[in-house]
Amino acid sequence: MRYRFKGIKTNIDVHMSDLPAVTAAKLRIPVSDIKDFEVRRKSVDSRKKPYIQFVYTVDFDTDKKLHIPKKLSSDISIVNIGSERPSPPSPGSLLLASRPVVVGMGPAGLFAALELAKSGYRPLVLERGPAMNGRIDAVERFRKNRILDPEANMLFGEGGAGTFSDGKIGTGIKDSLIREVLKEFRDAGAGDDIMYLAKPHIGTDVLREVIVNIRKKIESLGGEILFDTKLERLVIDAGCLKAIEITGSKTSETRRIAADALILAIGHSARDTFSMIHASGLSMQQKPFSIGVRMEHPQALIDESQYGRENAGKLPPADYRINYKASNGRGVYSFCMCPGGEVVVCSTKDGELCVNGMSNRKRDSGTANSGILCDVRTEDFGSDDVLAGVRFQEKYERLAFKNGGGDFTAPSCSMEAFLNGTSESAKVTDSLPDFAAEAIREAVPDFARKIHGYDDPSALVTAVETRSSSPVRIIRDEHGESNIKGVYPAGEGAGYAGGITSAACDGIRAAWHIIEQYRLQQQDL
Repeated sequence: MRYRFKGIKTNIDVHMSDLPAVTAAKLRIPVSDIKDFEVRRKSVDSRKKPYIQFVYTVDFDTDKKLHIPKKLSSDISIVNIGSERPSPPSPGSLLLASRPVVVGMGPAGLFAALELAKSGYRPLVLERGPAMNGRIDAVERFRKNRILDPEANMLFGEGGAGTFSDGKIGTGIKDSLIREVLKEFRDAGAGDDIMYLAKPHIGTDVLREVIVNIRKKIESLGGEILFDTKLERLVIDAGCLKAIEITGSKTSETRRIAADALILAIGHSARDTFSMIHASGLSMQQKPFSIGVRMEHPQALIDESQYGRENAGKLPPADYRINYKASNGRGVYSFCMCPGGEVVVCSTKDGELCVNGMSNRKRDSGTANSGILCDVRTEDFGSDDVLAGVRFQEKYERLAFKNGGGDFTAPSCSMEAFLNGTSESAKVTDSLPDFAAEAIREAVPDFARKIHGYDDPSALVTAVETRSSSPVRIIRDEHGESNIKGVYPAGEGAGYAGGITSAACDGIRAAWHIIEQYRLQQQDL
């Protein structure tokens, strides 16, 4: 019988290798009775500083009948392994006349393509940006010389926007596919610990290798990747997709490809593609998002506040999650907190500037940063136009570009200047809507009550963060299909995910929608 034991608490000095013995002791059985032991979750309980504990969930087999102590009865359950392993659907009855196409190689597109390839559908994948090495070169060139390539940057290229971030793969969604996604990342080189850490992250340095390994797996299963290739047009007849037109960014040559099933896994920053698909007749709607700044503190300050001075150096760099309801009714919250990371400019167009957080696997920069965002509502857009949210983002990105000096230097100021509203802070606050600047300024003292030192006068505030989520949603039905038959919107850009893992899960389900509807031609079987 296989059991799951939740809520095992240990001192932080207890090594994971001792967990089978700890588990056996709590169950009052010999450790030799425990087989196939697996740590399923590890988290940190820091509520009673300085006494901090690790909290584990573990799975194990035993041939012996357990006599579970009454006080542990609510923490022990029998695990049905079969229910944890979802299977793809059986192929549908409609004939798929041409290879399925996946547009975008962020996590949604990557995992959609992988799932189709595993099932023998040999997908064709289009990515407007370059393969990883070319993308890395373009990003380094931008960071060194401020020369922006609009098709190869921190948001466009193999792996999508998440590649140049913290590589967080934790998620708030409940989906049976999450563990399958984590296994793929692990098998591609992300590390075993992502399978059990409560807040797993890969790190941008490791994620770059992981993405390439998954791409190579897709290719080994018959998938084809076209980099530097942009979707220019959907060819639609009587409400059905018939073909697509694509352009190579290096050749500017346009060609037409037959297509009757396409997964639209564009990222949240593919603004020109939003315009194209809207003109093509895809049903879309405005979607609220958030806007704000990045706040940077010494990592030691965050560690001491979260763990206590006595535990400094004993635990990984600390993160935080905070929120506040401002008097103007706006919600303010931390987003994509990056322990041991750095703030980076992630623009995709000349004259526009936005920022994000990024960190390597070791999170060893010594600086903590987080997006501190304020909610933006559709009524703030000032228009009923579906793409008004895009225009709203562009407005404040242009202001940030100007306020930073017009050379892709992000406008920044000290926390002291930001809170006091001095002239130094104008370049930051003028890059924000008034309601956001007011709400964020009001929130900081509350954050400082939760995280001691958060209002440190020397902390750095940098504008503007606008790309936390998509400003549109592409409407799809219960089968994942848009109003244009054959087009399946998926992932963050389509408005259905909020992070690497949730986007990957959504991509897999988009692939399943195609599989459950279409079968391959006989020669493809």
